[in-house]
Amino acid sequence: MQYELFSQHKYKFFSMGSGSSGNCYYLGSNKSGILIDAGIGIRNISKALREYGVSFHKIKGVLITHDHADHIKTVGCLGDKHNIPIYATKAVHEGISRNKAVQAELCQSKRIVEKEQPFFISDFKITAFDVPHDSVDNVGYHIEFDNQTFVLITDIGRITDKIKEYAAKANHLVIEANYDEFMLQTGKYPYVLKQRICNGTGHLSNRHTAEFLTSIYSKELQNIWLCHLSQDNNHPEIALKTVEQALLSEGVKVGSNVKLEILSRYKVSGLREL
Repeated sequence: MQYELFSQHKYKFFSMGSGSSGNCYYLGSNKSGILIDAGIGIRNISKALREYGVSFHKIKGVLITHDHADHIKTVGCLGDKHNIPIYATKAVHEGISRNKAVQAELCQSKRIVEKEQPFFISDFKITAFDVPHDSVDNVGYHIEFDNQTFVLITDIGRITDKIKEYAAKANHLVIEANYDEFMLQTGKYPYVLKQRICNGTGHLSNRHTAEFLTSIYSKELQNIWLCHLSQDNNHPEIALKTVEQALLSEGVKVGSNVKLEILSRYKVSGLREL
């Protein structure tokens, strides 16, 4: 099914996959767009873009959060093969070059990002900021366009003052809610892996995400998307309920005060006009 093409001056967001099986997100307008992470297959990326009427020619850059395979698997193909610039910190680019999941080397397409040094891709003003995770380096992205602010933060070991500073500016926020604490602790994972997930350099729980969202909520926040849910240690309904109840305890009603959605592990999300 071919979806309606983008209207003039409207910005759109959708997810093509969110989780340890592969992450990739699109943000753009009828003029140009960017991808954030490229951890799913090129055929799936192409299919999702085509469904929403987005040409590869409109993709002006790919922003990479960190060097784990579920975020970078397709950067080589998108980069030098399709001539799309790949933006990442120097340490992340070094990690990409060592990662065997990346089958094509980045040469002409490599672009170095400095944390908290804004840069532009088309109409987007982009600032990368530090996020703690057990990769060689990890960043979130603060993206300004058309008097709006979009922030994406994933693979978060713990909330920091820097994360809070940038997330509090968001009109549209994508944030990790990786695991339910009870499901993780009573689940099948070995102890070492459980500790890796919750030790401050792994991932963020539903509860921690919910508490964080209540601390930064303002009327300027319009959309929240929960991303990177664990397949084994979480469930969409649990994540939604945890966040919704926390917000409601502060008088914030999901649906009327803010929109809240889960980004699927495998499925392309709905198209949201910003």
